[in-house]
Amino acid sequence: MIVVGVDGSRAGLEAAGWAAREAALRDVPLLVAHAMPRWAQETETGRLAEVAAWMREGGRSVLAAAEERARGDKPKISLRTTFLPGDPRAALIEAAREAELLVVGSHGLGGVRGMLVGSVAYGVAGHAPCDVVVVRQAASVGNIVAGADGSAASPRVLEFAFAEAELRGARLRVVRARAQQGFDPVVDEGPDVLKEALSGLRARHPGVPVVEELVHGHPVEVLRQAAAGAELLVVGSHGHGTFAGMVLGSVSHALLHHAPCPLAVVRTAR
Repeated sequence: MIVVGVDGSRAGLEAAGWAAREAALRDVPLLVAHAMPRWAQETETGRLAEVAAWMREGGRSVLAAAEERARGDKPKISLRTTFLPGDPRAALIEAAREAELLVVGSHGLGGVRGMLVGSVAYGVAGHAPCDVVVVRQAASVGNIVAGADGSAASPRVLEFAFAEAELRGARLRVVRARAQQGFDPVVDEGPDVLKEALSGLRARHPGVPVVEELVHGHPVEVLRQAAAGAELLVVGSHGHGTFAGMVLGSVSHALLHHAPCPLAVVRTAR
């Protein structure tokens, strides 16, 4: 199952369309979810009943628009809609307990002016129990970029990227960033991990064309440039250099704000 969170914003509709196409590729059901306060869902009488009814009607309109967008892209998918109670971040995380993927838009209603990513997108990317895709804008076709840093999380990132490339008939670019000329522990400590993972995944996905690249520069800027015009950028939720107490690794955190295409944050062990 894939879960997509919608809120009536344009970004939410883009996420619904992306999630529908992904559900069709994976041949799994799609759950379109909208969160609202529990009291608004349950209040039928009293002084707030009229407000609650208005909120429920608005929520039904949000779900109907998202379903129309999803079915417009993929009319034959198995789809259902639902209300979720409470804060959208906590509600979507709970709804994704049994999901293989959670999809949200990069911005939503009520976002703070100047913020490049909404609080819901940031919150679920850091805490969801499954992989998360944050949809920023319509994607190009034919190229998927995976950021590999040589950490123990890299095989999981590559596994996700290979599977997506195979589903889409796309080329896969595996990009490693070297921060500066000369010795760099992020690259030089992990080549065997990457080599072993790539060897096994090439054998399992022989139809996926793969290009490996080593690029000098900061990982965020290297991946941002590599993903320009890409269909999907894939990174891990944690990697080298993660600070104690951070929910997301520094690279995945920055790319939530700066990725030029849909961003997959693959759940990796801390």
